Amino acid sequence: MELLGGTRLTWVDVLVIAMYFVFVLGVGLWSSRWTKKGSISGYFLASRNMGWIPVGTSLFASNIGSGHFIGLAGAGAASGIAAHGYEQGAIYGLMLLGWVFVPVYLASEVYTMPEYLRYRFGGQRIRLYLSCLTLSLSIFTKIAADLYAGALFIQLALNKNSSWWLYICVLLLLLFAAVFTIVGGLTTVVYTDLVQTVLMVLGSLILMVISFNAVGGYSGLVEKYPYAVASIKAKDAFNRSCGEPPEDFMSLLRTTDSTKSEYPWTGMTFGLGIIQVWYWCTDQVIVQRTLASKSVVHAKGGTILAAYLKFLPLWVMVFPGMASRILFTDRVACADPETCQAICGSPKGCTNSAYAELVLNLLPMGLRGLMVAVMLAALMSSLTSVFNSSSTIFTIDIWIILRKKLFPRKFGSSKPTEKELIVVGRLFVVVMVVASVLWIPIIQNTGKSQLFDYINMVISFLASPICVIYVAGVSCKRLNEKGAFWGLMVGLFMGIIRFVAEFAYDVPACGSGVPDPRPELIKNIIGGVHYLHFCVLCWIVTFVTAFCVSFVTEPIPDECLYRVTFSSRLDPRVRRPIGKGMDSITQEKVKCAPENGIQLTEAGSSTNTCSAVSIISTETYTSKCEVTEEQRAAAAAHFLREPPFWNKMININCVICLTLSTFVYGFYA
Repeated sequence: MELLGGTRLTWVDVLVIAMYFVFVLGVGLWSSRWTKKGSISGYFLASRNMGWIPVGTSLFASNIGSGHFIGLAGAGAASGIAAHGYEQGAIYGLMLLGWVFVPVYLASEVYTMPEYLRYRFGGQRIRLYLSCLTLSLSIFTKIAADLYAGALFIQLALNKNSSWWLYICVLLLLLFAAVFTIVGGLTTVVYTDLVQTVLMVLGSLILMVISFNAVGGYSGLVEKYPYAVASIKAKDAFNRSCGEPPEDFMSLLRTTDSTKSEYPWTGMTFGLGIIQVWYWCTDQVIVQRTLASKSVVHAKGGTILAAYLKFLPLWVMVFPGMASRILFTDRVACADPETCQAICGSPKGCTNSAYAELVLNLLPMGLRGLMVAVMLAALMSSLTSVFNSSSTIFTIDIWIILRKKLFPRKFGSSKPTEKELIVVGRLFVVVMVVASVLWIPIIQNTGKSQLFDYINMVISFLASPICVIYVAGVSCKRLNEKGAFWGLMVGLFMGIIRFVAEFAYDVPACGSGVPDPRPELIKNIIGGVHYLHFCVLCWIVTFVTAFCVSFVTEPIPDECLYRVTFSSRLDPRVRRPIGKGMDSITQEKVKCAPENGIQLTEAGSSTNTCSAVSIISTETYTSKCEVTEEQRAAAAAHFLREPPFWNKMININCVICLTLSTFVYGFYA
């Protein structure tokens, strides 16, 4: 059997794709002109000068990578709309980000999330641990998965069913994304995200309309989906047919029996809630976009815009994935290992090719090239965002600490220059590229045929303890460093055990006739405890451990917690560092242009050219005066003030967005 029926891209499609690359490259070069490349704040935080539109579109584009188009459409083809719960739940996470977490992060003047934990708890071990774990999660779930999805799509488009072609595509995609990140910094990433979001939305809406028309509209989709079963079916060990669509395919909330549903409602409510808070409120890739906002109003406005855009995936990814199963049943819904191997090169199923089937077999030439460009846009926006954020974490949270220990004679007690930090950040992008490519074979051979499940599975194993520490750290002053550290260690131990148990064995495909090689203990753990339920269990154990240790040890003094908790975010007093020096570039003295210091006005502006924004952005100016610690603290607290009119507008939109999201849950419950 030929891959995708022998469909190939025409010269018109290739021309459209080439035009996309030229256009995006032009936008990148244009935006890089405004990047202060020699400044840490300019390179990593776009000089904290982004408005709500680029912030919101960058939040959406950073999240929606090629893994979403491939994985979410594949999940829709395999089991219906339940996977959209991940997207719908993101709206609540975005509101928490804008209204609870971002004000604390902005007031504490941080570049990275591990840096925030250094300010909140003191010490370096939590900061280093979270930095390393965050970088690992970026490789395991974001970069490698998006690369695999994007390369798989191109591989299908070129009709090359070969692992060598997969790696060639990966290297080409990496080269383009890495160049953008290395050269332009966050400013270039954000503005190219804006352009690529527009392209993604328009292109996916066009394909959605064509897909619905092909299956007879929404009603035709609902009527035909349960009967879209492959003509060649294998049987599993219990003599059940493989590849059968679930009866509750149009439900977001499903049975709690994990043997009957991959999306139990308890896991999709509580476990998913933990994942959403971790991803949207503590993950560097996402939070870094809001930290680049010119004010807290723009940060909140950006989260609202991203939340409205999150209503789209159900219609432009999940439903088209279901339509693909109807239109190309024997290929997308193949239910026999040998047949699947011949169609898409994977004996465990071909649902990951659902979106590619629509693009390459349903669209006319030209439009087909446009949609391939959309997929590339999704991949590039996601990769550039992760590369920039990961290099920020390594530079600010790892390199500044390790440089003295690795090269004591060369660096001694000297502080890193901005040029040194930017060079280190750029070089680390290359390291991330190599590590991501090496992890791709693991994704190819994983026991799960659905990419979206793989991504969220890994997150549920490792991210739950992180969520506990950030939530408790922002909301409760009593949690101290010892409690946070040992809570993280216990949670990490649990997560690693489950991670190893899940991926140590290659689970045979349904109907392969090969016995399951896993020991009974591991089989029962994985089969009996859904990964989202495990996420909740890990969260509870981490929470209890962290607070038990905190209550039997000394609390952190209040004067060390100004503007690092939600209740103290507006406190203008100078925060006393916890422990020895902060080892952070944000603690440097900041010079400003005017001769007479800072005089902030009630409107949030300044009586001279050195405003609250320029103080907390840590930009360096040539002048004779310096900002004192008292002025800096006052400016950080003052930065959170919101004009009454815009405060009311964003609050109204927040309520509207949450109401609409709750309605969607109720309608498809």
